Amino acid sequence: MNRLQHCKVSLTCVCLLTLPAAYAASISKADYTASKARISATYKADRSSCDSQSANAKDVCVQEAKAVEVKALADAKMGKEIGDARQDAAAEKLDADYKVAILAFEQHAKQPQSGRSAAA
Repeated sequence: MNRLQHCKVSLTCVCLLTLPAAYAASISKADYTASKARISATYKADRSSCDSQSANAKDVCVQEAKAVEVKALADAKMGKEIGDARQDAAAEKLDADYKVAILAFEQHAKQPQSGRSAAA
């Protein structure tokens, strides 16, 4: 296998192996929306369980339920943003690898082929 074919095969392998990992790490919009709905339903259930209490105990219970909701929403948002950041990073890495492969290909194409005659 000559060097040019080796470069092509290497570039193809890098692209095929990296893309699925980049997209598997992200959270879809549907999953994020479902998480928010689940968190809201959990908060409502926790909040309604506070109704049986009175005075300060009820206030503490409501505040605890709200704190759990806020933390869960923050975690869901963080997961979404981390997924987006991973996708962006993977795309930038692929772009950088592609540029290197193209430059290497162009440099290789400019070099005279050894072992071949000018007539061939």
